Amino acid sequence: MKTNKSITKRLRVTKNGKILGRKPGGNHFNAKQSRNRQLAGKRAVPVQMSTRDKRRFLPGMI
Repeated sequence: MKTNKSITKRLRVTKNGKILGRKPGGNHFNAKQSRNRQLAGKRAVPVQMSTRDKRRFLPGMI
């Protein structure tokens, strides 16, 4: 089974198997936010995926 490349580019799998991705809602209108909130939007957050989706989209990574 092939790995879905578009999802692979958006997610990162840690050595412990956690799947990390971007926090949603941080593309624009960030100037009025505090600096802490702006920088918090850059940090990766854990993405919840079912085992079925992991097998379907990320077979080579997990």
